[in-house]
Amino acid sequence: MSRTALQPRSLRPAMILLAELALLSNLPLSTALAQSPAQAATEASLSPELKQARAALEKYRDPVVAVHDGYLSTLACVEYTKGVEGTMHYAPGGMGVHFLNMQLIGRPLEISKPQVLIYEPHGDSLELAAAEWFVPVEAAGQTRPRIFGQELQGPMEGHVPLQPASFHHYDLHVWLWRHNPAGTFAPTNPAVKCPKRGYSFTERAPKLVDRSGR
Repeated sequence: MSRTALQPRSLRPAMILLAELALLSNLPLSTALAQSPAQAATEASLSPELKQARAALEKYRDPVVAVHDGYLSTLACVEYTKGVEGTMHYAPGGMGVHFLNMQLIGRPLEISKPQVLIYEPHGDSLELAAAEWFVPVEAAGQTRPRIFGQELQGPMEGHVPLQPASFHHYDLHVWLWRHNPAGTFAPTNPAVKCPKRGYSFTERAPKLVDRSGR
């Protein structure tokens, strides 16, 4: 009996679709099978520049490689509830675990060198979900930073308790691997959940600050 005949009839359309996706994206079928429908939809919706950034950062799916290259974990999985007046507008949702590369803070923005990588916890593993481009107010001066045709959000206070409130900055989250119902550039993702154990923080959105950084 052939291998095809062993497959349940209901799975054949899905297998054919995944094969077509693999051909269109130049991915091996095994890689396409490993991706969830949400991940495939996210990749299909990315601009050429975002696809270029994603390809350059694929190696960081392994968080050990990220640590080797200078991205150090801030330990906590971060979630946000609805913000209040005078704070950043964050839809309720998660961000995940941030890995920050201090060597890149204050340097010119490059699509292949985000200052932060964001991982979503799944059991005992961390799955790469997003990247974040981060610029301190002092480094930006009077010019709002831009990348991917988007202005970075802020300026805002630091994210307490993982950062001091005095760390005024701009940032832009880009959900390159995890589908975000709120949008590719939304800071929070309603689909991302932090485990209710260990180092998980439900935070209040940071306050906005004036452009001078006072």
